[in-house]
Amino acid sequence: MSDIPRAHQHETSAPHGPDHPHDHGPDADHVHAPHDHDVEGGYAHGDSQSGAAHGHEHPTGRVASLVASVVGHSHDPADSLDDALAGDRRGIRAVQISLVGLGITAVLQLGIVAISGSVALLADTVHNFSDALTAVPLWIAFAIGGRAATRTYTFGFRRAEDLAGLFVLVMILLSAIFAGWESITRLIDPQPISNIPAVMIAGIVGFLGNEAVALYRLRVGRQIGSAALVADGYHARTDGLTSLAVVAGAIGVVLGFPRADPIVGLLISFVILVVLRSATAQMVGRLMDAVQPEMVDEVERITRETPGVVDVEKVRLRWVGHALETNLSITVDQDLTVMGGHAISEEVRHRLLHQVSKLDTVVIHVNPCDHSGVDPHQVVRHHEAARGG
Repeated sequence: MSDIPRAHQHETSAPHGPDHPHDHGPDADHVHAPHDHDVEGGYAHGDSQSGAAHGHEHPTGRVASLVASVVGHSHDPADSLDDALAGDRRGIRAVQISLVGLGITAVLQLGIVAISGSVALLADTVHNFSDALTAVPLWIAFAIGGRAATRTYTFGFRRAEDLAGLFVLVMILLSAIFAGWESITRLIDPQPISNIPAVMIAGIVGFLGNEAVALYRLRVGRQIGSAALVADGYHARTDGLTSLAVVAGAIGVVLGFPRADPIVGLLISFVILVVLRSATAQMVGRLMDAVQPEMVDEVERITRETPGVVDVEKVRLRWVGHALETNLSITVDQDLTVMGGHAISEEVRHRLLHQVSKLDTVVIHVNPCDHSGVDPHQVVRHHEAARGG
């Protein structure tokens, strides 16, 4: 089972009919070869002319066309897998380029720190180094995330990207503590700085380097749906702004206010903490499977608009790394064959994969409607009551 792409795993529980009451269970995930006959259409209940007997009307004559659309449309499992792997490759390339860019920027600034003694520039340089180093765990996470699922890690390794995001948060916190400590020390025991023009040039170089990396990280992160890469992009942008603050501190020293340099260092520490708060909220949300409610509304709307779907419920969405997963339950006519119910679920899957950005896994449970008065979930109803469901 580990070789089966997750995007095409699903659960089908549509019954064969009133005389065939059984449950295939989770091992029922399989694909039937196309048959030479059409699936039954026209499935009104209680009244052969209408579906009003149980309060809703099912679409008629559409199941065969749904089967044809599913059989006739390419749903190669490699399609969504290739999309995910392409996202991994782009993420790795983004962190590689940003690592080199920020590394060069930080080394240039460190040389000027050595000849100037600017604590504000030192704080900014340390932050740039830490920002560059956050590319390493992200690199590892993108590489691990593309590995196939195993019998132990049955959902794969996409969560490695979210764990790397936690490392990013720790690095941001440590850089804020270091910058704040050095700044307070210099406020208590002021030290002269020299080569102020060089400090100002280093601040400008830091801004340009960080902003270039920020733009690249943000663009790639948004395109592949990586919260960790987007957070790191905002981190780089804040570094660029703090580099400009270094320039402001140097100007303050030129104007006769020597404590402007450590004060700017403290300001940088505060800005880093602001970035930490925002990035933490985003990463914790990912780890807690938070999504925007509008995304759930979109999945429900697309599912309800699919011919043959009577109702939709229990829609769940979550980010795993830079990919979206969803699972939901749909209700269909209980008189459909398994092939008919399967065709409707596959059409729902087809529409969701095409219309929901970053979605690569769709798990669908098919429920039969209960117009006959028999509860199709009676055997497990006590479990739902026990957990308050």
